[in-house]
Parts: sequence; C-alpha cells; structure tokens
Amino acid sequence: MKASTIAIALMGTMASAPAFAVDWASVPGKDMMLFYPGQSSYEWVLTPSSHSGGFKIREGKNCHECHVGEENTLGANLVSGKKNEPTPIPGKPAFVKAVVKFAHDDKNLYVHLDFAEGAQPDAKMDPKFDTKVAMMLDAGGVPESNRFGCWAACHDNLTTMPSAAGATDRTMYLYKTRAGKLGPQGAPDGDLPADELAKLKASGYMLEYWQAKLNPGAKAVAAGGTVFDKREELPNAPVTADATFANGTWSVTMSSPLMPGAPFADLVPGKTYTIGFAIHSGHTAHRFHYVSLERTLVLDQGTADFVAAKQ
Repeated sequence: MKASTIAIALMGTMASAPAFAVDWASVPGKDMMLFYPGQSSYEWVLTPSSHSGGFKIREGKNCHECHVGEENTLGANLVSGKKNEPTPIPGKPAFVKAVVKFAHDDKNLYVHLDFAEGAQPDAKMDPKFDTKVAMMLDAGGVPESNRFGCWAACHDNLTTMPSAAGATDRTMYLYKTRAGKLGPQGAPDGDLPADELAKLKASGYMLEYWQAKLNPGAKAVAAGGTVFDKREELPNAPVTADATFANGTWSVTMSSPLMPGAPFADLVPGKTYTIGFAIHSGHTAHRFHYVSLERTLVLDQGTADFVAAKQ
C-alpha cells in the first residue's frame, strides 16, 4: 500500500476516534477466544449421537465448563470442513483472539474489544461491511442462553443451516416463541398467539444485541436490536459505537445507557448478565462468523467473568 493511501486510512480512523471518556489503558482486560462454529446448532449441541457432550449438557453442564481453552482446536476442525461445515471458505483462519474490557459511568455501560483478524479471504457475502462486531446480552430471562450463550438462538433451520430447506431470511429466534414443538431440525415456522408472545416478553424472555459495523478508514456504524421470535434490528436502538484500525488491529468500543428503556434491559449493580460475542470478518454474513462461549457480567462487584467497574 502506498504511503499516501496509508495516511488517508489513518486520517479516517483518527476522525472516528472514540469519544468515550474511559481510560481503557487503566481498565484490566481478559483474553477471549472466538472460534468458527460451522453448522453447529442448538439442536446439535443437545444431541448425543452428534455431539459427544450432549449427555453432559442434558445432565446440566454448560458449554464453557467443557470447552474453555479448546476454542482453537474446535475452530480448526470446523473451519476446515472436517466437521459440520459443508462449504468451507478456503484460507479462513480458525479463530480470533480478542481482549475484552468493561466499564461504566453514571449513565452508560461500555465494552471495548481489541482484536486482529489475521489474513481474511473475501467471502463476498456482505458487500457493505468488511467486519461486524456484536455482543449478545441476556438479563436472566432466557434459561437456555444462561447455559449456551448465543446457541440459544442458533437453530438447525436458520438460513444457511442444515435444515433451512431453502429459506433465505429465517433469522435467529428463541424456540419458545414458536407454536410447534422443538425437534432435531429446530422449531417449525409459526409464532404463538399474540397474547402468549406478550406474556413471554413480559417475563423477560428476550435477548438484546449491540453491534458495530466496520470498514477500515471509515466511521463505525452502530446498530442494536433484539432476538425473540426473530432477530430484529431496531431503528432507534440506544447503541453507540466507535472504532479505530491500525497495524491490522481493530479497537472497538460500544455503549448503551444503564437505563435504556424497553425492550433493552436495565443494567444495574448486583445482577448477573450472560454475554457472548460474535465477529464477522472478510465480508461474511449469517453463520460464517466467529463466536465466543457464554460469559457472565456484573457491575461494580460480584462473582462473574467480567466486572464492570465505575469510572
């Protein structure tokens, strides 16, 4: 790349430098491995004949109890096409390591990720954005999310999954929102009656997500939404995002108010939240991403993987 081109790219990242008043250098971070999951669905996870850990899951184990520290190996098996991936992307790295930090002030919760994607082939699935970073958050109302993280919403009949049957727009969903019974191929299309869906929402049975859509040298585009009977990006989501890209490394900060208003969850000290991360790299879309195992988050103090201290 020419020096003039590099200078222009750096100017673009400087223009979108985070405006958040958090000294991230003073905030301790933790390494998190995100791995390529292939076509491994919620149903696959629960099926002992396909997933050897299915028996342990049925006995009450969670994903991270067995697989933290194995993400690199899992990703390598899946991205290669040896397992659960009928259409591998040649040359795609098996995993991405991110350093994750949390903090909050009187008004907002902030999450910061530093990660290098490596040499990513261009999958040409999403022409608008080179990279997308997302955090899923469960305020405690989705039991399957507390155990399996984002796999709670990843079913065998989603678009590009084994039982999609040609569906091109079937997004993530929570299975209790479907009228039909959950089976090996996911839950059939067809929502519950409106009053029953309303009861589920009122009980807190919903996930939210924060997202930063990225191109090197361009300002980050923030997005956010919910996963319930479908994945729905909200036009006025209270999510903000900033990012810089230098020397092959992304530094991304996302935030949302502590009291954002429905349908987003209030973020209060003393409550434990389940979180998970996803990174789409190389213009990928749908399931062709990297994912983390489920983690926990608290504000100020408590027992969790991440403690967001007040700044």
